[in-house]
Amino acid sequence: MSQHNIRNLTTLVALRNTEVERLQTELAEKESLRERYQKNLERLTGLYTNSGASGKLHPALAGNCGDYKQAVMQMADSHRLDLHMHEADMAVSQKALNAAWAKREVLGKVLSKQQKVVLQQQNVQERKQHDELATQLWIRGQK
Repeated sequence: MSQHNIRNLTTLVALRNTEVERLQTELAEKESLRERYQKNLERLTGLYTNSGASGKLHPALAGNCGDYKQAVMQMADSHRLDLHMHEADMAVSQKALNAAWAKREVLGKVLSKQQKVVLQQQNVQERKQHDELATQLWIRGQK
């Protein structure tokens, strides 16, 4: 295997590494968004649970309070659905990250193996050159 092929493999490993880093960044952003969804859900739940009982209020106010609670509960349900969809998207992104990481690792191992092969070939070539020089010196010494 030539140095050219080693360079190509090194470039591929670097590209895979860049892809892994991009996917990690994307997943971190999605995690941040998930946390915001959860905090919003907590706030919305707090809004409709802490709005008080509407039974003791004037009938017009009780109706408004009930409508308010209903609207906030619907908004919370909508956020819950969005959160579940987002978590499903995160699962897909996690799978893509795992696949990219595995590809990078495989290419890294192939690169390492090829580098060892090239190093061994260079060592064999060096030994041959040293042996040839030693043989030439020995022959010159015999004359």
